[in-house]
Amino acid sequence: MVASSRSSGRSGVAGLADRLTGSTTPRVWTPPLVQGRAGPCGCGCALTARTSLGFWAAQFAEEVLDLELLPWQRWLLIHALELLADGTFRFRTVVVLVGRQNGKSTALQVLSLWMMYLFGVKLVIGTAQNLDVAEEVWQGAVDIAEEIPDLAEEIEQVSKVNGKKFLKLTGGQRYKVAAASRRGGRGLSGDLVLLDELREHQSWEAWAAVTKTTMARALAMVWAASNAGDASSIVLRWLRKMAHEALGDPDGIVAESDALQPEEGDTLQDDSLGLFEWSAPPGCSVSDRDGWRQANPALGYTVSERAIASAAKTDPEWVFRTEVLCQWMEGTREGPFPQGGWEASLDVDSQIAATSDIGLCVDVSWDRSVAHIAAAGWREDGRPHVEVIESRAGIDWVVGWFTDPEHPERAGYAVAVQAKRCPASSLVQPLKDAGIAVVEWDGVSGTGELYDHVRAAVGDGDSGVPLAHLKQPILDQAAANAATRPVGDAWAWDRRKSGADAAPLVAVTGALWCVGSYEKPRERSGRAAFY
Repeated sequence: MVASSRSSGRSGVAGLADRLTGSTTPRVWTPPLVQGRAGPCGCGCALTARTSLGFWAAQFAEEVLDLELLPWQRWLLIHALELLADGTFRFRTVVVLVGRQNGKSTALQVLSLWMMYLFGVKLVIGTAQNLDVAEEVWQGAVDIAEEIPDLAEEIEQVSKVNGKKFLKLTGGQRYKVAAASRRGGRGLSGDLVLLDELREHQSWEAWAAVTKTTMARALAMVWAASNAGDASSIVLRWLRKMAHEALGDPDGIVAESDALQPEEGDTLQDDSLGLFEWSAPPGCSVSDRDGWRQANPALGYTVSERAIASAAKTDPEWVFRTEVLCQWMEGTREGPFPQGGWEASLDVDSQIAATSDIGLCVDVSWDRSVAHIAAAGWREDGRPHVEVIESRAGIDWVVGWFTDPEHPERAGYAVAVQAKRCPASSLVQPLKDAGIAVVEWDGVSGTGELYDHVRAAVGDGDSGVPLAHLKQPILDQAAANAATRPVGDAWAWDRRKSGADAAPLVAVTGALWCVGSYEKPRERSGRAAFY
């Protein structure tokens, strides 16, 4: 929280000359469109009160709410509320990445109250994967409004009923809390959507439901705030990647393989996504003080250097990097495999040998929302290689993928499909009718073998040849979150109980099983590789 003159006076930002203080400007951010002489924002850009409503929002916070904004909070409001020449907001989507406990909730509260009281928006929707988080931000905004007489006079109703919390003003403006689910926000038209802790969104369902409430609003904005995510943070990972790509890939993340890509030929240009990322640079030490200040803009104000030093000393490294340095955790945390096994299996240059057979497998997420095709084969050094080669929404595209006349070689491969009691079983007959050689799979065979190959990567017992896989977030997240279920004396992956879509992992398991026995690579029958 920022220092408030209502409680602790304005001494919070004084006397900092000898302290290590956080960086006001984020390490990675979308620069303003406005060019020219430096304006009054303090960072050397040309934004002014005519080109950004952030100055107005900051003035509201300081003069009406009686809050002393931290320098980074004021900077964020100014840059995120930049205007286009027609008076609309430049950004429709704002992504804020910052270390934990730096005051992002306060920034969201100021934004929502300013939007309601002065900008006059009709509906603010607050949501988070954990509803308690969204309700805490909402409650903080309500508390501020109720403490200030001029604002309290305009409150018509406050509902604190669980699951139905809202603040309504006499002018009809509302701030409503909605669940982060496939139904959350549907049927509403939102002017400002706040998504807190976006790192916890492990599917696109909640994002699709709540953000599309803004489609018919010309001045609508979606603000997503979080610290760094991991392999399961599908939505945040994608948005960050899109923003980094527009900025020239400063951290080298765009080249990472990601199976869920836009359709080929999609040349739509969009500059309505703004990223403001306070994070430590890749590869820095956990004891790097400059990294601390880049990820923690509240350092020296409300976050002490001693607190960060203590966390660096006591936290596991991946916890400190994710929560405090706002750096991404690329591998698995727990998952079904031996610790470090999946990471040790990574080889970004891995590929199937030209002399190897190739096995394919199709699997479908338990809710049938996404289908995945995986391939497996043998490398020149004899190690098994697996990868996800295609992932798309729905299942109707799968048969067409195999029968695409521009890729006739695809129809020449056998494909494993779990034939009974699973989401993919409905594809067995259509694939057969299309002339594809379907190998019916029980979904259990090969699971133990894949596990052993991963185990071998860390030298865990006499488990054979180590696995090799590419850097693919969609597969990495499945490996990080897959649950298992017993099947007689064996076991299989449990799609429904997994923390993220396990189907990519199921698919590579089936593809590896489809290749055949784990022997010397066999000569292929002259067919060209399909990828």
